[in-house]
Amino acid sequence: MSSEVLRVANCSGFYGDRLSAAREMVEGGPIDVLTGDYLAELTMMLLFKSKLKDPKLGYATTFLKQLEEIAAECVRRKIRIVVNAGGLNPKGCAEAARAVYAKLGLSATVAHVEGDDLMPELAELQKQEAFLHLDRGAPLSSLKAPIVTANAYLGAFGIAKALERGADLVICGRVTDASLTVGPAIWKFGWAHTDLDALAGAVAAGHVIECGPQCTGGNYSFFREIEGLEKPGFPIAELHRDGSFVVTKHPGTGGAVTVGTVTAQILYEIASPAYANADVVARFDTLRLSQEGPDRVRVTGTRGQPAPERLKVCINYLGGFRNSMTFVLTGLDIEEKAALAERTIWRALGGRDQFEETHVSLRRSSQPNPDSNEEAFSLLTIAVKDSDAKKVGRAFSSRAIEMALASYPGFSMTTPPKDEQPFGVYWPALIAAERVSQRVVMPDGETIAIPHAAPVALASEIAPSQLSAPLPSGPTQRLPLGSVCGARSGDKGGNANLGVWVESESAYAWLAQLLTAEKLKELLPETRSLLVQRFELPNILALNFVIHGLLGDGVAASLRADPQAKTLGEYLRAKVLDVPLSIVRGRSPRS
Repeated sequence: MSSEVLRVANCSGFYGDRLSAAREMVEGGPIDVLTGDYLAELTMMLLFKSKLKDPKLGYATTFLKQLEEIAAECVRRKIRIVVNAGGLNPKGCAEAARAVYAKLGLSATVAHVEGDDLMPELAELQKQEAFLHLDRGAPLSSLKAPIVTANAYLGAFGIAKALERGADLVICGRVTDASLTVGPAIWKFGWAHTDLDALAGAVAAGHVIECGPQCTGGNYSFFREIEGLEKPGFPIAELHRDGSFVVTKHPGTGGAVTVGTVTAQILYEIASPAYANADVVARFDTLRLSQEGPDRVRVTGTRGQPAPERLKVCINYLGGFRNSMTFVLTGLDIEEKAALAERTIWRALGGRDQFEETHVSLRRSSQPNPDSNEEAFSLLTIAVKDSDAKKVGRAFSSRAIEMALASYPGFSMTTPPKDEQPFGVYWPALIAAERVSQRVVMPDGETIAIPHAAPVALASEIAPSQLSAPLPSGPTQRLPLGSVCGARSGDKGGNANLGVWVESESAYAWLAQLLTAEKLKELLPETRSLLVQRFELPNILALNFVIHGLLGDGVAASLRADPQAKTLGEYLRAKVLDVPLSIVRGRSPRS
């Protein structure tokens, strides 16, 4: 390992990501640490279901397939592996990983990190903690539904301790996504809890690479400018002792690493620029990006603030059952056909108010004078939720099919009758850090307690830079907002995050003046009744919006067509406004 740089590579952004990525990262060039992020909030519910079927499971089984492909080479080259594939059962995942090494005839030390699972002591903890819902303020005691998972987001010092004690593979459960990168950096550089700026830089690095190829061109607004997107390379963060880092990828892989692709990922699923992790608060409004060379973006200047006194907790409970049916409406009179279908099904079911929650959406995609049958289609989706499985099962979906010969002309549906599906609901909360006992467990059973950071005094206030570029002048034209800016959006429980960025200071001056929270509500009508917060990140020429409550009870429970808000940014970019021609992309130089 280089004495000056730690090369941390990522091979997974979610449970279900490219299976070959681990092998590609190990075989593609020099790395020191391989990380993999498998846990989204929704994933914890999926792992709960798998553990119900088999108590030995509850972890990301695909990781074991990846491990079998790379274990020998990682042992030979002393590449350490750090993953959160342990999910709800890090001990079980560690035992299964040891079996993989044994099968291959390899000697390796596998440790796991535990303490995030609060379920065994949740009843006792509720005597001390209200676990207030972060968006609604309701205490967990007001919840009548059964709770199935409760996991605190642990920090990175447990990972660092495991590596220090010789672990070749560290299996984690619920740690913060960035901790998979921060832990190896603490181990490498010997940082303490007081090294706030260095820790904050590593958090930024972990956040950038945690979603795999999203920072190498995946899901990028200006995708037409990116070569090789059929198979973009996964990212590498080259970390330095001061917390600065370079984002790159292996030579010859698809995609690109640019200031734009990294900016997009920095904005992904954040709220305030004060990005809280278990070990430090990283100020994303202080970092700076520069293109160091082809596929190399340097990130510097990230400032850190003391670790929060309370940790985030991901709680999931069983919310009931859901179902939906989609009608195909073709050709003329689309609104009238949709109205007839909706009136008919509600009447057959005894009224819309028979269900605890309903959602109706009409997607107008039909074209005038269509050139193909498909160009004449629009889609009407009717979705229902209820605690009574029978009401939303075949009793609902069969009523839709019964309309086939007795409703609008050209009646068609996208699916046959469907059964109800159970869903979980996400309950975000906080817990005092001292009530969470992070522990490292070594193969011989030795357990090492990891204390939370002691309070640290901040040396000085952190003030982000401000830009003072003049507003652009000259002629304007009615153009999509996307002719000026890129965007990336995502989900955080029931809230949606929408980041928007530009490429010049003059464009940022225009965007910052134009795109207020109220203007966003005007452009996106479905947000008008909701709380919308706006945050400025002038160093990276970006704005970030948090739209509270847009996704209802979160991805698993939302009846929206896009329950993860992945399309929200591109929806905004399609809105047409009066745009100064001097700031349109491709017509003005970067400032």
